[in-house]
Amino acid sequence: MKTFKYKFSKLTFWLIIAGLILCVAAFALNLYQCIRYGIASAADPVYPIIQYTTMFVVTVALFSILLSVLIFSAYTVDEKHFKTRFGFIVSKYEVKKIERVTLDRKSNKLAVTFEDDNYIVIVVKEEWYEDFVQALLKVNPKIEYEIKSLENDKKDGLK
Repeated sequence: MKTFKYKFSKLTFWLIIAGLILCVAAFALNLYQCIRYGIASAADPVYPIIQYTTMFVVTVALFSILLSVLIFSAYTVDEKHFKTRFGFIVSKYEVKKIERVTLDRKSNKLAVTFEDDNYIVIVVKEEWYEDFVQALLKVNPKIEYEIKSLENDKKDGLK
């Protein structure tokens, strides 16, 4: 089994970090208000209980989701399946149903196309492109591997 870590863009990485910081700040602010004001000052104690509980649950859930996406996002190729994992979301595809892998030099991304013409875009480090394709070809040697280069696009008149 071969695993390839997902490569986040710098903007996405920093947005996730900012989201984690905001979750911690919101949790701390909610905790401070819960301790400082409590439920005794409210005319109806049900509203503050619902408010504080909801804020704790939302901040912890969002923090967990963002952290899992940051840490556990990866692609895995084993003897039968190609799996994508983005945090808690896992998708599984059969390698024998992969028809083609295309490396587009213009966007610098890999696209995996299946028999039913559906495709997914793979985002890993450039150094791992060959290892990723070789891991797929090891399981299914019938996969067609093509490279779309900038020179080919200019020759064909594509823009």
